[in-house]
Amino acid sequence: MRLYRLTTTTLFRRNSWIICVFAVGVMPFLLTQISSGTENEVLKKPAIAQATWAMALLSAIFWGFFTAAKQGESNARSGLGEYFLTTGISASRQLFEMWLSVFTFLAPLPLLSAAVCMLAASPAAPDERSMWIATNFQYAMLFLIVMAPLVALASAVASRFGSLTGFLTSGGLAIYGLYGVGYLKLLGNLEDNPVLKWIWAASPHYHFADPTERLRYKLGAIAWDKFPLLLAYFGGILLVYAAISRLVFRTRAAA
Repeated sequence: MRLYRLTTTTLFRRNSWIICVFAVGVMPFLLTQISSGTENEVLKKPAIAQATWAMALLSAIFWGFFTAAKQGESNARSGLGEYFLTTGISASRQLFEMWLSVFTFLAPLPLLSAAVCMLAASPAAPDERSMWIATNFQYAMLFLIVMAPLVALASAVASRFGSLTGFLTSGGLAIYGLYGVGYLKLLGNLEDNPVLKWIWAASPHYHFADPTERLRYKLGAIAWDKFPLLLAYFGGILLVYAAISRLVFRTRAAA
């Protein structure tokens, strides 16, 4: 795990991960002070919950994918990839260790988000509180399974096409899956276009992993008999992206 230790130490010493901790742990409370959350006490807790998960998603997209892309490009262009190949560390292992290093910093974000929601935004009623805990637990799991393959994809694409392309690929897929598919569905229904509907059906529906609506309106947790199907859906996407990442990843820059 030499590449993992090297990458993790480098990222830790850069201290840029502190921005993510601040964004998830502190920014939600600051944002509610400049929003309508202070005008109505009833809105304050939902506003904190919404801001917390929004900050976690944004941190993963802008810090996580960018960092993964930079590591993928650096590994190929600096000669590290070729060096580790000579020491017996395969390309697959290098991609895995870089992914694991970046994910080490991303994995605590949903846990921190859930903790903030449960400690600072939990409903007063006992039944609502237990459902609130279950909802945050479910979305912490979904966050991890959704972001994991996109981190690997950012590193893999960046190793071949550069860090900007790697970042835009994963970031674009995430934003499209979270928000774009909704507009695509609306457009397909308005125009009754079967092609648009087919594209919508084949798109990654990451909005299912966004807890904003359920937390804001206290809709409760996803039914536990349906939750495994959702995990299986995102697990399938994970396998597809993992295979693509391995095919695209390279350990040396193009001549």
